Amino acid sequence: MHQILSAKHDIDFMGQRKLAMRVSATLIVISLISLLFRGLTFGIDFTGGTLIEVGYEQPPQLEQVRKVLADNGFAEAQVQQFGTPNDLLIRLAPREGVKAAELSDKVFAALSQAADGKVELRRVEFVGPQVGDELTEDGALAVLVALMAILMYVAVRFEWRFAVGSVAALVHDVTITLGFFSVTGLEFDLTVLAAVLAVIGYSLNDTIVVFDRIRENFRKIRKGDSERIINISLNQTLSRTLVTSLTTLLVLLALFFLGGEIIHNFSLALILGIVVGTYSSIYVASTTALALGVSKADLMPVQKEGAQLDDLP
Repeated sequence: MHQILSAKHDIDFMGQRKLAMRVSATLIVISLISLLFRGLTFGIDFTGGTLIEVGYEQPPQLEQVRKVLADNGFAEAQVQQFGTPNDLLIRLAPREGVKAAELSDKVFAALSQAADGKVELRRVEFVGPQVGDELTEDGALAVLVALMAILMYVAVRFEWRFAVGSVAALVHDVTITLGFFSVTGLEFDLTVLAAVLAVIGYSLNDTIVVFDRIRENFRKIRKGDSERIINISLNQTLSRTLVTSLTTLLVLLALFFLGGEIIHNFSLALILGIVVGTYSSIYVASTTALALGVSKADLMPVQKEGAQLDDLP
């Protein structure tokens, strides 16, 4: 058994763990600095704004409408079809000192001037933020409780060092994903928030698969230190990890390039999260457990008292 498992030990993942930790630490520091000083560019879901519905005689080109709005100072406007191809729904972020009626008049004038036919103003509404202060606090509390539950589950299911490693990987993935949106200034809305939560689930699932194989090999392989056994386990799960990640990325790339602007940031957040989550399952989670001193003795099944007597005839 040992010879068979050793034959699969090809890539020295743990040998590169110090370099990987430097890369992760650098990305986390950059992300935290950007989040602290620049913050996130929140969408209308978080800030509220003005909702404008317009109707065209002929189906308009969304890209052309967005260009017209950008040329008139509304580059941040969200434009999407509403109901029929002739109807558009435009969302504008609030502006200090400018009323919703003034914003709608400017938008309607710009669209009417650029359109070939007649443009009809259907309705104008001011919408409040869908994510208020109370929901933000409740959401943050829910994430904290979820992390504590994950910590306890992995500690009971595997070992407390693995629990710390899994939570470290989740914090790593979320921080870098949020930092990316902060550094690039891309809009952060409810769809991106949903993508971040999905990344947490994906990363945790991948980490649990890796930890399960590590625990199995700690019990099966009699020779070899912790670093070697973890390397063997990572190599054995590598094909499964790559196949899962690549098939998921194929779908996300299709959404990114063909899904339209509405889900552009959503798919981008998932693509980044899948890449970072796969990396963290290999390096962050396993490296943390190794650094905390996980050993074969920690994962050996506990022998019950009198178990040998029970086996006697």
